[in-house]
Amino acid sequence: MTDAMKSTLTKVPAVTLGFWIIKILATTFGETAGDTVSMSMDLGYLVGTAIFATILIALVAMQIRAKQFHPFLYWATIIASTTAGTTMADFATRSMGIGYPGGSLLLLGLVLASLAVWHRALGSISVQSVHEPKAELYYWLTITFSQTLGTALGDWVADGSLGYLGAAVVFGGLLALIVVAYYRTAISRVALFWAAFILTRPLGAVVGDFLDKPVSHGGLELSRAGASLVLGIAITVLILAIPQRAAGREMAHAA
Repeated sequence: MTDAMKSTLTKVPAVTLGFWIIKILATTFGETAGDTVSMSMDLGYLVGTAIFATILIALVAMQIRAKQFHPFLYWATIIASTTAGTTMADFATRSMGIGYPGGSLLLLGLVLASLAVWHRALGSISVQSVHEPKAELYYWLTITFSQTLGTALGDWVADGSLGYLGAAVVFGGLLALIVVAYYRTAISRVALFWAAFILTRPLGAVVGDFLDKPVSHGGLELSRAGASLVLGIAITVLILAIPQRAAGREMAHAA
């Protein structure tokens, strides 16, 4: 690939069906892995957040220093953001005592503020800009807030009368509506991308909780570490099996 060709590519993957499949699995992995550290290992939400936030910062730094898109580095950073999001959301909604409504509203405000500042600074919040350090910082900050928000939303809905499976149906249905909107309406593709990105997180969260929560709470009570291992292997296989390519800047409007 020539330097001219590289210059037309961003450092994030093209948004394809494979992207969304891996993203959902990554968010599910984030839920089970986050719960493994904070609950099964009994380290607590604050210590778990410190561990995963440290890993996330290191990976974001590597991502920014990278000269081009690297699939495993990108998805490792996504997984770090979703595990950090799990423990941060649990800390906000449980340890801080503001509950799911308060935590969700706080985190929604942070997501919207991050997008607004990003747009004001660079004039775009699409993947088109994710090829320079400043844009990448906004991108990963927004993603981390969105992962945290998604965890709080998932727990809020699942802890109600719907349970984990009912919540999965709700979030899966909302994602289906976004797909319909993508093909049938003229709604901003960038707005639809971020809406879908946020909604994949609560879907993964409730699926992860369904796998590892006690049977008495509506879960399957599988081993958190075991579920995380299986999900990690599945993600690795999919990254290798599904062609991974960087999103071209000219394709950014489709995200």
